Amino acid sequence: MKEPFKTDLQAIRQRARAHMADGAVIASRKGDVGPIIDVLNEVLATEIVCVLRYKNHYYTATGIDSSGVAAEFLETAAEEQQHADWISARIVQLGGKPNFDPAGLATRAHSEYEEGDSLEAMMKEDLVAERIAVETYTEIIKWLGEDDPTTRELMIKILAMEEEHAEEFVSLLGKKA
Repeated sequence: MKEPFKTDLQAIRQRARAHMADGAVIASRKGDVGPIIDVLNEVLATEIVCVLRYKNHYYTATGIDSSGVAAEFLETAAEEQQHADWISARIVQLGGKPNFDPAGLATRAHSEYEEGDSLEAMMKEDLVAERIAVETYTEIIKWLGEDDPTTRELMIKILAMEEEHAEEFVSLLGKKA
């Protein structure tokens, strides 16, 4: 049987009052936030590149099946923007600064900005980008372990959405992928 939960509330309350200005960063994680912020800025760049690619695909999609696929591009762009917003907020909570500098955006991002010259090529590029995000975000989650459970849970939430995006593009592509 599991031991009853025990903690020193008195000590926790004292630390909370003594370090209020630190916000979400508690002493047990404070020394580790630099690398976490760096990784989150890579994730932010990845999400921004994805937003830009999906917006490009939305506006340039043509062909007989383009309206439904274009709607999927627009919806996915909005979700990727939401991910970027969540990541930016977390970076700030950790005492960092979100890197929105367009210089070097492509080199910070895990995925690439590929336009595609047909509707099918666009969907394939988006599927590749989603698969890259799934794999790298899974690695980030493993890397975080229990060092930062809040960031880990955020990455798990985003990962689940990226997996959904990949499945949507596999479905749209049928057996062509």
